[in-house]
Amino acid sequence: MVNILRQLLRDTQSQKLRTLLTLFGIIWGTAAVSLLLAFGDGLREQLLKSSAGIGNNVVIGWPARTSKPYEGMGKGRRIQLDDDDIRIIRQKAYGLGAISAEHMQGMKLQHGSKVLSVSVSGVDPDFAEIRNLIPDTGGRFINSLDQEKRRRVTFLGDELAQQVFADEPPVGQIILLQGSPFQVVGVLKKKTQNSNYAGPDNGRVFIPAATFRAMTGQKYVSNIVFMAADVSETNALKTDVLQIMAGQHVFDPTDIQALGLWDTTQSAQFLQTFMLAFRIFLGVIGCLTMVVGGIGVSNIMNVVVEERTREIGIKMALGAKPRSILGQLVLETLILTVVGGIIGILITMGICIVFPAFNLTEYVGVPRISPEAAAITAGMLGLIGFVSGYFPARTAANLDPVVAMKM
Repeated sequence: MVNILRQLLRDTQSQKLRTLLTLFGIIWGTAAVSLLLAFGDGLREQLLKSSAGIGNNVVIGWPARTSKPYEGMGKGRRIQLDDDDIRIIRQKAYGLGAISAEHMQGMKLQHGSKVLSVSVSGVDPDFAEIRNLIPDTGGRFINSLDQEKRRRVTFLGDELAQQVFADEPPVGQIILLQGSPFQVVGVLKKKTQNSNYAGPDNGRVFIPAATFRAMTGQKYVSNIVFMAADVSETNALKTDVLQIMAGQHVFDPTDIQALGLWDTTQSAQFLQTFMLAFRIFLGVIGCLTMVVGGIGVSNIMNVVVEERTREIGIKMALGAKPRSILGQLVLETLILTVVGGIIGILITMGICIVFPAFNLTEYVGVPRISPEAAAITAGMLGLIGFVSGYFPARTAANLDPVVAMKM
């Protein structure tokens, strides 16, 4: 091994420019593969995190109008759901994880001299789990006692809380909604949300559904939100909910216009498929870049073989076997490839560490070198290093010693 390393050092010193260009090709190819995969992973995590902002595999249902005649009744009938419907779905729907009614109305919010127009939602306690509404430190979401006792408590979006209270701690403060006092019991922990149906959660107000109905007299829900206990059963649950409501309100169970359902799990599945294809694409581009570096390594090894033809002939004449010549040259190639690969990986790690300082992670996520990306990069390096060195080494191993010594 010492002799091989000494020989490699001698070759690189005699061909400094070519060696540097070859190393640059390997470094560039390795950095390209690992960076593309690292940023692909970061982007995928950020998109999944953003898509989860609306909820955990949530389905949102809007009561609308029938689009089909059914049992002698014409189409165009308005369907309205109330708390009894929510209770029946809880009792009958198979595979239901959680469900909540949601009443919505614009209201005037006042605190001191600040007056704002806000969107207020009356919801059940399960709403927080379904919609990923996580309270910030020191606060909580609406609970069953708030609902049962119709307490005037509220949970605020984080940006709205900042707008109303500035540097004051919001929890425990009193605000006025339509002139009625409400105590703030919690504030939303900051989250990323790239989709919504009534505005981002960070600017909304949530109060108990029972309090909302008592305050506004609004009996019917604006929409319902629910999730399956097992995400794979979401489609079956949607069909079950539609059939249960069709039986309650006498409309065709296949009439998807009567109760519109937005299944966010379908978007999540599409996103997973898209990101898998995107990562494969990035990996292919990076691997092609690395192959270019491998061609450079193969070229320099061909030059090394030409320069060392006489030396190889002498070694073979003294008893060196072809496999030892082959092994030595392949090993030299692998060492050169590994050195370039390590430098490329170190560059990638440095970029991943520094990147968050540019404050762009909200858009493209935090790049990271995953075990899969590391394995792919290492595998490509090993394959390219072996192939790049094998063919020049095979040429050297097949030389005729007599002819080689005369060159």
